[in-house]
Formats: sequence, C-alpha cells, structure tokens
Amino acid sequence: MTALGSRACLAISKALETKHRLIEGFTSFKQLKHAHARLHRLGLDQDNHLLTLLLRSAFDFRQTNYALLVFHRTAEPNVYLFNTIIRGLVSHECWEDAIRLYGSMRTEGLFPDSYTFPFVLKACARRLDLQIGLSVHTLVVKTGFDFDVYVKTSLLCLYAKCGYMEHAHKVFDDLPEKSVVSWTAIVSGYIGAGKFREAIDAFLRLLEMGLRPDSLSLVRAISACSQLGDLRSGEWIDDYITEIGMARNVFVATSLVDLYAKCGNMEKARFVFDGIAEKDVVVWSSMIQGYASNGLPKEAVDLFFQMQKENLKPDCYAMVGVLSACARLGALGLGEWASNLVDRNEIFNNPVLGTALIDMYAKCGSIVQAWEVFKGMKKKDHVVWNAAMSGLAMNGHVKAVFGLFGQVEKYGVRATGNTFMGLLCGCCHAGLVDEGRSYFNSMTRVYSLTPTIEHYGCMVDLLGRAGLLDEAYDLINSMSMKANSVVWGALLGGCRLHRDTQLAELALKQLIELEPWNSAHYVLLSNVYSASQKWDEAANIRSRMNEQGLQKIPGCSWIEVNGVVHEFLVGDKSHELSDKIYAKLNELAKDLKAAGYIPTTDFVLFDIEEEEKEHFLGCHSEKLAIAFALIATAPQDTIRVSKNLRVCGDCHQAIKLISKITSREIIVRDNNRFHRFIDVHPTVKKRLWVIIPNPYVTDDAAKKASTVRISTPSSPKRRRRVLEVRGGERKLEGGNRSG
Repeated sequence: MTALGSRACLAISKALETKHRLIEGFTSFKQLKHAHARLHRLGLDQDNHLLTLLLRSAFDFRQTNYALLVFHRTAEPNVYLFNTIIRGLVSHECWEDAIRLYGSMRTEGLFPDSYTFPFVLKACARRLDLQIGLSVHTLVVKTGFDFDVYVKTSLLCLYAKCGYMEHAHKVFDDLPEKSVVSWTAIVSGYIGAGKFREAIDAFLRLLEMGLRPDSLSLVRAISACSQLGDLRSGEWIDDYITEIGMARNVFVATSLVDLYAKCGNMEKARFVFDGIAEKDVVVWSSMIQGYASNGLPKEAVDLFFQMQKENLKPDCYAMVGVLSACARLGALGLGEWASNLVDRNEIFNNPVLGTALIDMYAKCGSIVQAWEVFKGMKKKDHVVWNAAMSGLAMNGHVKAVFGLFGQVEKYGVRATGNTFMGLLCGCCHAGLVDEGRSYFNSMTRVYSLTPTIEHYGCMVDLLGRAGLLDEAYDLINSMSMKANSVVWGALLGGCRLHRDTQLAELALKQLIELEPWNSAHYVLLSNVYSASQKWDEAANIRSRMNEQGLQKIPGCSWIEVNGVVHEFLVGDKSHELSDKIYAKLNELAKDLKAAGYIPTTDFVLFDIEEEEKEHFLGCHSEKLAIAFALIATAPQDTIRVSKNLRVCGDCHQAIKLISKITSREIIVRDNNRFHRFIDVHPTVKKRLWVIIPNPYVTDDAAKKASTVRISTPSSPKRRRRVLEVRGGERKLEGGNRSG
C-alpha cells in the first residue's frame, strides 16, 4: 500500500507540474511536445482541460497542424475544447477548417455558446459564405444568444462584409449598446459596397455619439476619403487625430500618407511621413508610390535610395513605385538595378511586379527586354497581356500588337477595355485609321464591351492626327457620355497639327469650361495662332492667362547617366557642366546649319525677331539633356531622354539630324509618344527581334519552328519592318514611321 500510495503521489505531482507548465507556457515548441508526451505517459491525454491549455500553446507557436492532430485524437472533446480549436484556427486565418469543425461540433450534438458564435461568424465573413452564416444566425436565435452584444456585432460584421447592408442595419439597430466595433463594421460595409460618402457619414455619427474611435475605425474612415478623393474631410479627420493624440500611430499615419498622395497633396503626405518615428516598409511604399503617381519620379527614386540606406527590404508595392518612376524618367539603368533587388522567379510569379517591369522596359525603349520578361511570366493574366501589347504599341511595333491580340483570343484570355486601349494606341501611333475604326466598332459588336471615355479620346486623337477633324467632332457629339478634357484636348491637338483655328477655338471653349485652371489649353491655342502668324490673337490668349494668374508648365527633361538622374528645364543654366553643355549646343548648331537645318520658328509663341526665336528653340530642355549626354556618355551608348511635355516639331527635326551627325541612337519619350532616332552605317546590320508564337499553326511539332518575327533593320537610306511567318509563304512589309 505504501508503494502504491507513493506512486500515486508521484503521478499527481507530475500531473500538477505539467499543468503548471501548461499554464505558464513554453519558450519553444520542443518543450511543448515534451509536455504532450508526459500527458500520454500519465494517461492524461484525454483530459479536456489540459488539452485546452496544450492547444492554446500550440497556436502560440503557430503550429495549426499539430493542434489539429491533437484535437482529432481526442475521443470526447467538449464545448470548451471545440471553442479553443475554432478560435485558434480563426486567429490563424484557417477559415475552412474552423467552419468544418463547427459542423463536427453540431454533428456530435454539442450546442455552441457565446464564445463559439463570434469566431464561426468571423470565419463565414472572411470566406464571404453567407449561406452558412445564415444557418448560424438561425441557431443563434434558437439558442437565445441573439441578445448577446458580441454575437450581434459578429452578425453585423458578417452581413456588412458580404455586402448585405440592409440586413446589417437591421442587426445594428437592434444593438442595445453600439460600440466602436459595431460602428466600424458599418463603415467597413459601406466601403466594401463602394458607398464611400455613406461610410464617412457613419464615422461622423460615431463621433457625435461621443465614442472615441480606435486605430481601425480611423484607418477605414481615411480610406473612404481616399477612395472618394475627399481631401477636405480627410484634412478634418487629420486634425481630429492630432487632437486625440493618435498622430504617432503608424497605421493611422500610413493611411494619411496614402490619402494625401491619392489626392495629389505630396507636401502634406511628406509632412506626415517625416513625423513617423518608426517607419515600416508599408509607409515607405505608400510614399514612393505617391511620388511616382503624382508626376514626381525623381523624388520617388531619391526616397527609394533613402529606404535602401535604412536597410529595409522593399516589398512588391515599393518595387512597383520605383519601377514606375524609372519608366517615367527613362532611367533604364536604374530600373534594371532596382529589378535585380528582387529574385527573378519572384517577378515571374508575381503579375503585379512583372507588369511593372514590362512597362519600365517598354517606356525606356527597350522592347526586347520587355518581351523577355513577358515570355518568362509564369502567370499571365489579362493585365500582363495588356502591358505587353501597350509596350509594343508605344514602340511602334503595331503589327506585333495585332499578332499578340490574336494570341489573347487563342488562349482564351478575356479581352478588356485596356486590351483595346493598347490596340487603339497602336493604330494611333502608326496612323492606321481604318484598323482603328474596325477595332473600336468591334468592342460593342463582337466583344460586348462598352467604350469608355478613354477609348473615345484615343479615336478622336487618331482621327484628328489623320486630318479627319469633322469626323472626330461628329464622334464627340455622338458620345453617350459628356466629353471630358482628354477628348477635347485630343481634338485641339489635331486642330493645331492641321491649323484649323475655327474648330480649335470651339474645342478650347469646352476645355476652359471643364478646366479653367489648366494653362495647357491656353498654350495650345496660342500655338495654333502662332503657327498661323496670328500674333495678336496669340497675345490676347497670353493676356487672359496673365489676368487669371495662369502660368505655362515649364518644359522639363530627365536623363540618367551612371545611375544618376539629371534634370533640365528650358533655358537651364544650373547644371555643374552648364558651360560645356552650351558650348556643345553651339557646336551642334554649326553642324546642323552645315547639314541644311533651318529652325522652325513657328513653334515659338511670341511675335519677336527670327534670330531671337532661334535662341529660344535652341534652349529647349530635351536639347540640353542630349548635349549633356553627348559630353558625359560613351560614343556607343544609347541616349535616352524623358520629357514632361510634347516634343515640338523643331526639336524633332533637330534631334533627327543630331542623331545622324553624331551617329548616336537617341530615344526621346514625351508625355504622348516615343521618338526614336537612329542612323546606322550601311556595314552595320542591327536587328531587334520580337518572337510571337504563330496562332495559325496548330501542329504541336511545328510550333517551335513556326513563329511570327518582327524585325526592325535600320540603314541610312531605308527603314522597314517585316512581319514574317516561318513555315509558310506569307510575308508582309510595311513602312515604319520615323520618330
């Protein structure tokens, strides 16, 4: 008896020790497994109370599979053990497992309690599974838990998350005490349903009730302001956040950065950003993307470098931001350096990153590299296909765009509005009016897509450039929606090109009504008058601009040399090599004059002497950037310049001759299109190949040998593009528009 008694005492002692360890917790998963083994040795592996403690520790170590294994080996789990496993699974976003175990709980005849329902309803909400959610709601009513505030709040979140705001409001109105959590659920529901104004109003009612919002409710309210573009309400919430002392909260501050960036106020975004003591990668990404999307690419790149100095690894969104900035700057070297920070396999498996890299290469004029990235993509969604088509279009490979569109149809990828934007832009760049009309009409007739304002703008631009101004004007009048500034601006551009001052004045009146603050419209009409030698009318436009305090956006060009982006403004003399740059310009001016170049002074807006006009033209920002590149780069390097405004006709002609005189390839991308200038010696055979699988070949064995190739051989006398189908006799040749 004494031996048995001492053994029993020892077992009880070990059991109490194990329980104490389970309550205290463990420092490693290995210790947890040792404790579990001890429960087995002591015969306590079916004790629901001890297993509840064990499951909690397993979830603390994120060992969901281990927790499930322990649970499934329990012969008779009680309600408390079910609640523990369901709660742990929901906390680790294992929604389906949680719902399945809830079903097992009901099968075994156990009734859920007030601790079960909130987590099961949360799992249903996250999976947007309204059907199971409704069955849970039914049981809530039957078991009498519909008066529990936590259960009711979970029901509210379910209906709001699933977009059933009418049901959500009924549950909300029945709540005896409306907490910050319930109000936040209503705000989130409105945001999910796209009702951003209602979301802001609900947040304001929360404040009227005297409740203090938490960080989540503030983030949701700021998000609604961002989506709505409501800067005024956002600024008011910002002031309130400062008043209650939550300005230092990193989640709230990140939302404010995003708000100001999306509303175009980068000064306030930077002020909030600088005030964050410990910046995480999310806030850095928001700021970088804000700069990139608001026309401040140089600032985006500088901030990305600053982020690198902080030893923070950029996430997907930071990479997209910096690649977009490099695309805008035409900074190919910087873009390649940034892309090398991420593993290539990660890029090929991430459509967002892949699309950004394709776009960067295409906008830097490196279409072959863009195509290589496209080919390497493991997941090609419609966004990736559209990026490839747009890249080919902007680089002048229009027939390749048509071939790629055939592939989109072949592989069953659903064509979207952006797909047709790529096709129409390609037609616009190549001046293919008939093809453009055909694709535009097929949107509704074949693909059941309704053309948006952007598609109409592209068609108006295509028709306007072709001189079909009356047809373009008729298309605008036939639109089902009201034409915006892009559409009227496209018509005005066509009027300038073909010197139709009467229609230009009509377009400008519409533009002034839509955007009275935009100086670009006045400048464009002034160009029309100047080109037609109507100096008095041009002067009147200038006077109107001065009276309204409007100023012309200064021309700005960027060029990357040795990883550094250099910025030039029109007539700029701030660069450290300014003297050498202007000396190079004077040298080029002499060479241009010897080559027969005569400045096209129609592009200067003032009625001044011809000699002074020539001086203005010689100081355009893109010419300064090219002169700098000729000084600072090797003779074999391609010169890549990016400009914020359109390249004028005089600069286009001058750069074409500079390319010939210096034997340099020059790529200039303005805010509308690419201008590629190259003059290769007859002995040099330079070819750029883009290979597209031939959609007309169905035999698997012949697929590798049968491809569509687009070749762009260049020579001083002749430039051509050939669309060649190997394995067949079809061969198409077409002219390639210079610039």
